[in-house]
Amino acid sequence: MPMATQLVFGNFDEENDDSGYKVVFADVILPLSTGQLYTYRVPSAYVDTVQTGQRAAVQFGKKKIYTAIIAAIHETPPKEYKAKFLLEILDEKPVIGPRQLELWSWMAAYYCCSMGEIMDAALPAYMKMKSETSILIHPDFKVNSYELSDKEIQLLNALHLSKPVTIAGLTEILEQKTIMPTLKSLYEKGLIILNEELNEGYKKHKEIFVSHLFDANDKEMVKNLLEKLESAPRQSDLLMAYLQAVKSGKPIFRKNLIKATGAPASALQSLIEKGILAIQEMEVDRLPLIESENAEYELTTDQQTALDEIYKQFKTKNTVLLHGVSGSGKTHIYMELMDDALQQGKQVLFLVPEISLTTQLIRRLRGRYGNDIGIYHSKFNASERVEIWNKVINGTHKIVLGVRSALFLPFKDLGLIIIDEEHEHSFKQFEPAPRYHARDSAIYLAEISGCKTLLGTATPAFETYFNAKRKKYGYVRLDSRYYSIQPPEIVTVDLREELKKKLMKSHFSSVLHEKMDKTLREGGQVILFQNRRGYAPLLECTTCGWVPMCQNCDIALTYHQAAKSLICHYCGYHEPLLKQCKACGNYTLKMLGFGTEKIEDELKIFFPNFNTLRMDQDSTRSKTAYSKIITAIEDNEAQILIGTQMLTKGLDFENVRLVGILNADLMLRYPDFRAIEHSYQLMAQVSGRAGRRDRKGEVMIQTYNSEHPIFHFLINHNYDGFYDHEIQERIDYKYPPFYKLIKIVLKDEKQDKVKDVAHKLADDLRDIFGPRVLGPEAPAVSRLRNKYLMNILLKFERQNMNMAEAKNMIFKEITRYRIDKQWKGVRFVIDVDPY
Repeated sequence: MPMATQLVFGNFDEENDDSGYKVVFADVILPLSTGQLYTYRVPSAYVDTVQTGQRAAVQFGKKKIYTAIIAAIHETPPKEYKAKFLLEILDEKPVIGPRQLELWSWMAAYYCCSMGEIMDAALPAYMKMKSETSILIHPDFKVNSYELSDKEIQLLNALHLSKPVTIAGLTEILEQKTIMPTLKSLYEKGLIILNEELNEGYKKHKEIFVSHLFDANDKEMVKNLLEKLESAPRQSDLLMAYLQAVKSGKPIFRKNLIKATGAPASALQSLIEKGILAIQEMEVDRLPLIESENAEYELTTDQQTALDEIYKQFKTKNTVLLHGVSGSGKTHIYMELMDDALQQGKQVLFLVPEISLTTQLIRRLRGRYGNDIGIYHSKFNASERVEIWNKVINGTHKIVLGVRSALFLPFKDLGLIIIDEEHEHSFKQFEPAPRYHARDSAIYLAEISGCKTLLGTATPAFETYFNAKRKKYGYVRLDSRYYSIQPPEIVTVDLREELKKKLMKSHFSSVLHEKMDKTLREGGQVILFQNRRGYAPLLECTTCGWVPMCQNCDIALTYHQAAKSLICHYCGYHEPLLKQCKACGNYTLKMLGFGTEKIEDELKIFFPNFNTLRMDQDSTRSKTAYSKIITAIEDNEAQILIGTQMLTKGLDFENVRLVGILNADLMLRYPDFRAIEHSYQLMAQVSGRAGRRDRKGEVMIQTYNSEHPIFHFLINHNYDGFYDHEIQERIDYKYPPFYKLIKIVLKDEKQDKVKDVAHKLADDLRDIFGPRVLGPEAPAVSRLRNKYLMNILLKFERQNMNMAEAKNMIFKEITRYRIDKQWKGVRFVIDVDPY
């Protein structure tokens, strides 16, 4: 456990430092964007116990206090300034290990960011408190069960008197120099929380347990109790069920007991009033509450062959690509590899691109690994993240299933990293810094940890496939679906012909509508894919052509029917739905295009006897939303699922027989050199949701351009042919995997200013790198959150190019502009591997 914190606001009293001790300094990482470490002197009390990876409270500037990470310990004083003393060491043991520090250092160098930005992304909020951190009373404040010190009572009284107060503010109110130990004690007792935790909907997870007030091993006593309950059969049945359940030795949840017996809650209440049973509310770990599935399975011959080949490849390669078609049972192979790692006493990191993937996966994995597995993702609040963090440190969690941020957890003995759906661009962090790619960073983490990495996908990223083809990675192919289930039949529907013959039913072709009707009447389920949320992406005046735009961004507002508002998907600006054109005054506003909300609305009209659910960013904001939707589809409570690209990521529904892609052209027209690659991946992945059990699935792709080459490769399930067809363009136009890209984004509130500095910087970079520099140019959306944008793109050949040196030169040029007062306020963003 962390030590009591003695955080002093002010200068450390150097005169009291025992000069008889050796002088030791610590280089620390602060959670700031400054690109350097800062040296502090270690107080004599900590000289013998200080370790790298511990947190320390430090004074930065005249008044600000930060939580820092100790990155290095040495005896060399700084030359440029006199080192201040560390105010306090906050931990008895390191909270991050040497491998995490090494990973941070590599990421800072590779992605041109600071160690502080990585620290800020990696650590939960509670582990990096600072003087500006706001504290408030916990919403469920209770003190009955705790003995409180005078200082704790005084601090709680101060918080009762006002709204959230910063740590610096509390120090002034209480007129104390040391308040961190008191804050830490109250936080661990659950009496205070950070203000941001309240915003995240902080709530401890509690459940009501049932226990007995008699000797359950006394057969005579049990017999007498049951005889007394003969006139109350429901109470008797409930008690019998309890006695059966208690044999397992596991906690008995009230809700599960009532559900299992079908007895009313009043029956349990009667047993409580009679003094037979009792209930108690207790805080519980969240993962054991997730129901598990039977994880028993038998590897097919093809799966066993693939597994054997992976082990063979691991003998000579640290990274192996498992290229397995959708429905081939890659998860079974993952579990075999995890079993092997656990038997060796190792930890496993299992990365997935989206939280939605964890719901079904965790049920399967918990059935096999029990409480050895933990989940880590952005929907968890700060306390939940700290809980998982500590369980990884102490070894409680042998396996962690998580999204990209799980990469930063403090694994001590990592034995295997699995990256499922490795092609997904969700593994790339775009905002804020560090703008890292979790797949590439995980491969480096595996390298420094001495463990292996398995990349799994049905549609590899071009870079990954390129590395496999040139033997940098091992490569294993799995072409057959589980137990030889046939791949779905894919067909295209020409919307031009449908419109010409007037066969369209709103946004549904006659072919898709008929196929949906047939599938639903036969008891099957349907998935519809539309990669655009909201109701309508555009509102336009048919008289003058005026379109409502965001006030902060150069983008049209999207209509969301659920909110009855026009909303910007970039900054969140919103306004009520308009009836009258603001330009010409006419009442001729028309909705153009369609999103998932509109499709959901129309399905209720076309198929009123079947239930529809929607899975997109708007419908899955809560932590439990994913699991509720998935469970409803699995239990056949809903027959149609409409959604965005969340649907493409590894979901496994046994009764889905038909998949409809409503607008393939929307993806193909996106202005990005990866648009065709991403389109193939999305369509192939969502097609893989159809026919995953005993019936062959069907996929219908609606398009105005059925002659596009991509559809030929999709219909024939020919990824190799698609790769060979597209890779030549990457060579011709100097794109990855043959070239490395670095994008520089400049932002400022003044358009002329950002244009001027962008052109000057591009010219200076061109003097250094020549034709490798492209731009500057404004992006498709040239203003975001009231800041105008300009992009500069640099393309570097992979061969004979010192990328570390190139990045240093870019950073020096940008630093020169950052310190120039003429360009004060301009923000410079470096994004390595930006797409």
